[in-house]
Amino acid sequence: MHFKGLDQLRKHVPDLHSPARSALIGLVVILIFSLTTAIFFILDSLWPSWTFAWTIGALIGAFLLVSQFFWRRNEFKARWGEMAYRNAFARYVLTGLPIIFAVVAHPAYMPGPAISVNGWTIGISLLGWYLYIVGTVLLIRAIFTFGANNLAMLYVYFPEEGQMVDSAIYSILRHPVYAGIVRIGISLGLLNGNWFALTFGLFMPLGLTIWLRLVEEKELLERFGTGYADYRQKVPAFWPRLHDWDKFYRFLITGK
Repeated sequence: MHFKGLDQLRKHVPDLHSPARSALIGLVVILIFSLTTAIFFILDSLWPSWTFAWTIGALIGAFLLVSQFFWRRNEFKARWGEMAYRNAFARYVLTGLPIIFAVVAHPAYMPGPAISVNGWTIGISLLGWYLYIVGTVLLIRAIFTFGANNLAMLYVYFPEEGQMVDSAIYSILRHPVYAGIVRIGISLGLLNGNWFALTFGLFMPLGLTIWLRLVEEKELLERFGTGYADYRQKVPAFWPRLHDWDKFYRFLITGK
């Protein structure tokens, strides 16, 4: 299966033409994710009552790292020219994103006081599995709809090559990829069955909203002006409005 936008991405990241270098990039991502996860396990075992604090700290630190990809764009362009995108992405995004992935996965094994809601244990588990399945399907559908070039934020350094994504999901949700991640995070908290994990899962939409307002959507507002501002007012970020639920499930089933 050809991944939409991959050829465009390869044009600006020559490393992706080499299977060996592509494998090395994947290995770096896995190593950073694994190291972050190992640190969480150690900290959780030593100081379980502080698990929420360092998870939030890791998330903030990772987002600050990735934000440099946006904030230092002009500096990188002046220094590296055509290679600015490639170098900035390698330095900030490839190191920050695996940490964010590890943070999102942390509620699956985060310690904390058990949730006890008078016989609602089965209902909580069913809700957790529902959100996990919907979130996973939404994330996969959204990734293939968005394309490799947009996922890798190529448009930040090459706005003239930016492409609008023609899919019904963007009339329902502004950020379907993040919407999938939000559902997965909450589901892991519910399936874990403790208050710390669930509280962090419920914190994710707020954390992502802050990130979008300060970084990603700020970039989009600068590019598209009032058009994007109007779009942001009309279309929710993560949760579809009631009258759009049929379109939402249609996208999950058909990808259209």
